[in-house]
Amino acid sequence: MNSLSVKPLRKTAYKITCCLFFFLLLAQNSCRMSYSFTGASISADVKTISIQYFANNASLVVPTLSRAFTDALKDYFTSQTNLVLVDRNGDLSIEGTITGYGIQPISIQGNETANQNRLTIAVTVKFTNKKNEKQNFENKTFTEYEDYPSSQNLSTWQDQLIKDIDDKLIQDIFNQAVVNW
Repeated sequence: MNSLSVKPLRKTAYKITCCLFFFLLLAQNSCRMSYSFTGASISADVKTISIQYFANNASLVVPTLSRAFTDALKDYFTSQTNLVLVDRNGDLSIEGTITGYGIQPISIQGNETANQNRLTIAVTVKFTNKKNEKQNFENKTFTEYEDYPSSQNLSTWQDQLIKDIDDKLIQDIFNQAVVNW
């Protein structure tokens, strides 16, 4: 091959490389999403989140439940995303109530006594995304539970059970709100 036939090949390769670079640059700037290891996909124009206090409207009320749940929810969203927590009017907004707190026997023994009890907590949530209203949901109930031995007094286990249930509820809310798989 002579040097004259190599030059057109180089020019063609250069043109193809430039076109590919241009299209990659265009694609990167046209659709930006923020991804994290938590699976959250939050639009780059979403910067803030507001999370309101979850009042306890359950028939059985644990005095510390509302504050603990609300604080844990705030902590989770701020630690797992780059969102800034604001008091009101965030790009994302979460509000709701604790609607259920109950204990029921589950595993009954031969002598008709419970072998295990189940603590269940339910929350009803309203989620608003000002940047993408298709992701909004309202009055969605999330329910989780933990079992504990009936031979143990609930007061012995209650704090840890509530923390474990809160963690599950928060993960469910997070997934529903910002993990768009």
